Amino acid sequence: MTLRVAIIGTGPGGFYTADALLKSALESGLDLEIDLIDRLPTPFGLIRGGVAPDHQTTKRVIKAYDRTAQNERVRFYGNVELGKDVSLDALKALYDAVVLSIGSPLDRPLGIPGEDKKGVFGAAAFVGWYNGHPDFRSLDPDLSCSAAAVIGNGNVAIDIARVLVKTPAEMAETDLPDYAAQAIHKGGIKDVYMFGRRGPIEAKFTNVELREMGNLSDSHPVVDPADLPDSVEGDWSPRDRRLRERNLETLREFTALDPAGKSKRVHFAFYAKPVEILGGDRVEALRLERTAVEGGRARGTGEFFEVDCGLVLPAIGYQAAPVEGLPFDTDNGVIVNDDGHVEDGVYCAGWVKRGPTGVIGTNKPDGDIVAQRILGDLGNLDDLGAGKEGRRGLETLLDGKGLRYVTYEDWQKIDEAEISTATKPAPRRKFVAVEEMLDVLVS
Repeated sequence: MTLRVAIIGTGPGGFYTADALLKSALESGLDLEIDLIDRLPTPFGLIRGGVAPDHQTTKRVIKAYDRTAQNERVRFYGNVELGKDVSLDALKALYDAVVLSIGSPLDRPLGIPGEDKKGVFGAAAFVGWYNGHPDFRSLDPDLSCSAAAVIGNGNVAIDIARVLVKTPAEMAETDLPDYAAQAIHKGGIKDVYMFGRRGPIEAKFTNVELREMGNLSDSHPVVDPADLPDSVEGDWSPRDRRLRERNLETLREFTALDPAGKSKRVHFAFYAKPVEILGGDRVEALRLERTAVEGGRARGTGEFFEVDCGLVLPAIGYQAAPVEGLPFDTDNGVIVNDDGHVEDGVYCAGWVKRGPTGVIGTNKPDGDIVAQRILGDLGNLDDLGAGKEGRRGLETLLDGKGLRYVTYEDWQKIDEAEISTATKPAPRRKFVAVEEMLDVLVS
């Protein structure tokens, strides 16, 4: 019998799960079919829509995903949305196992007065905008202001700050969409403030990302030496202690850099908690409370200050959207699961399983665990696959609705068109609307 698996979402979590299933099937001799389903015509999820445009090396992981997608046991069905084009119940009827790997596409709210003002954009939306994600093409942020406030001390916050202050020459070898490049490079932002509630020791950015900020051609990193402790104190693992010591040393090096000739600045502002976004309809300033760290937690000191800015970009974390009919943990923004198992025949992987933590490779252990759960639950059933149509039934369902699904071969045509229409040295010119992508397939 054939084990038929549908994986919803084709980001790192989905592809690592597919790869783990393929390897296990090869070792055990299990007959296996995997269908990758995505609501966009394009695969690769966060790699395409979340990794910063100037981090093309990071995007090379797509080569491994491409090998998985072209395996004879795997099919890709793009432009198919769960809950709209096909229901979870329909997929459960068609497949032995359904894996949800739909990520965490929603911004966590700040929860402070004024966050509904014009000029406030969550990181998911803003990063999606400058990455050409179809959902955020029309975001149209006003970047004419002189200062922006990024709330958060993680890699996403650093990505946003870096993209805002890099020169056109520094961004020439990226896939930054034309509309975003024009808005950023013609904008007026000279100062970007990165606010963190805690100190440099607790900051979540990696040292590689941090060091980049000291090597930008027209931007100077500003660090208050008084914010830097003499050493890394606290109960950290040896690995975590080394990472924090490297960050602390890099921040010390920033204090010695000469700002001469640099027209822009990124301010690393620690021990500051946002409490209110000020202004009329639009953002005019951010009010913050100075904090002290006690037991690893930030405590307000009752001392307040304000920073003038016309743009506020919270990068404080993401959360998943609930899936109808499945248990959802609203506090953590994930589907309730037991090591990836949700209910009979339903599993989850990646951020929707564990929350938006770690780096791209952190999703690989998730994929391995979920694959083993599926094989442990279903791999030895004598009646495996009985009555399950899998992809044949999926195609019948989609064709019956007149839906235009995108195959992997279709994606390769879109990919080729993006690469061929790019102005070198840019690696590609992204299509930023679903209609543009589908037009390639009929031309």
